[in-house]
Parts: sequence; structure tokens; C-alpha cells
Amino acid sequence: MNAPDPEPIPVVRAVDHGTARLLPDVDRRRAWLLTVDGAPQSYVDLDDPAHLEFEYARRLGHVLDCAADEGVPLDVLHLGGGALTLPRYVAVTRPGSRQHVVEADSGLRELVAEQLPLPAGGAGIAVHGGDARAWLEAAPADSADVLVADVFGGSRVPAHLTTLEYAREADRVLRPGGTYAANLADGAPFAFLRSQLATFSAVFSHVALIAEPAVLRGRRFGNAVLVASRAEFDTSELARRTARDAFPARVEHGDALRRFVGDARPVADADAVPSPEPPGGSFSVG
Repeated sequence: MNAPDPEPIPVVRAVDHGTARLLPDVDRRRAWLLTVDGAPQSYVDLDDPAHLEFEYARRLGHVLDCAADEGVPLDVLHLGGGALTLPRYVAVTRPGSRQHVVEADSGLRELVAEQLPLPAGGAGIAVHGGDARAWLEAAPADSADVLVADVFGGSRVPAHLTTLEYAREADRVLRPGGTYAANLADGAPFAFLRSQLATFSAVFSHVALIAEPAVLRGRRFGNAVLVASRAEFDTSELARRTARDAFPARVEHGDALRRFVGDARPVADADAVPSPEPPGGSFSVG
């Protein structure tokens, strides 16, 4: 009789930008939560990579699902890697996709490669070390169908990934009709979020925002997904998908989004600041 598999145990390791913890999920045999300095970074189920646990990850997943017909392979550039949740998702939902992932934290890259390895052959996912902005500036023009930005220094989006110059580089790297999607975080009065929408609206013809109603009403600090493209995208389908989630979200676009942005102005490199520090306990895990 075969012995049962040993119970997974947490892994704690110092990485370049803090202390990383891999915590097993008691309800899923090979699922793990990655935190850095107590802030959740990624959730991965190695047996079911299509499972997206975090609400913002599901919303980014919806954007990826709507980027092309079902199952069509995509060329995707991910700025920010974590435990490679979304690259794994794309690999199983769109086999044959080519994906590049840029993660600056070498210790985190090593931890994920060791403890949460990709399938044999890499599943079309190539992981690179480096600064996200520098990598973007060196990337070939018209080389990506989708660009996903999920970069946080601690719990804040770095300033150099919030500017007009950065948005123009994203536009250059995307193919005509390509989609940019970014995970952001803010709370009322939304100075950061409004400035980001103004910045990307100055570069891309079509911009939308996905967020929970409670966040949009200023009741709590939380994540919001910014979506941008030079081509019109199906906001109705995005809205249907996000409305079906366990924690439903709204898709704001058009006049409603312009009212939300108000008099906010685009941000240049010289004026950029990181996203605001979350209030204590907003994202932390004990």
C-alpha cells in the first residue's frame, strides 16, 4: 500500500525585497499562497492552473479571455511575475501562446522556480530578470498582443510605471489592436487612479476600469484593473463576465469614466509618484 503524500509545509525565505512565504491551501492539495512581507502576491493551484483565486486576477483573466477568440494563442508580455499565476492561466486556456515574464526580484524567481515549477518544457513561458520599465523600453515594437502589468514594490505601484512615457512605450510594444491591462490599487479620493486613467487616455483611444462598486464608491481601498487599447474592445462582454464573479465588479467606460476622471491630468516622468500606501491591514495576511 502506497504511503500518503506528506502534508505540505510553509516555506519562508528572504528574497531581494522582503520575506516571502509560500503557504499551502488546506482545501486544495497542491495550491499555494505567496506573500511578501505579509502582503498577498499570488495564488497558484499546480493541479488546476486555470483557477484564479484573487478577485483582481480573475478580472485580468477576463481581459485575457476577451483579447481574442477562445483558445487562440497569444503573445503576452507580463510585467511582474510573482508565482506566475496569469502566465500559467494563459498556457492552459490558450495552448501555444508565447509569453515573456519580467520579474526584478531574483530571490523570488528562484523560490518560485524551485517550489512551484512550470511544467516540463516551460509551457511557452520564459521568465526574465530585470526592471519592468527597462525591459519594456528594450522590447521590439509590435511584439505583443497583450501586455499585463502587475508590479508592486511592497504594496505600491512604482512611480516609473505610471507615466505618459511609460504608456507610450506600452503602446509601441503592443500590436495594432493589442490590449494593455494593469492591476492598480487606490481609495477615495482616487487621485492616483484618476491620474492613471487620464495618462492612458492620452495615449490609447479606448480605456475602461474594472472595480468593485464598494471601491468605486470610496467605501474601501482596493484593487482596480485598468484596460486600454487603440481598438474598441467589448466592454459588454467584460461586464457580463465580471458581474458573474463571486465578488461582482463594474466596468466603467465612456461618459461615466470621463466623469470619474474629472479634471485629473496625465502624469509625466518628472512628476510621477508611486501609488498610495494602503491603509493598515488592507491587504495583509497574518
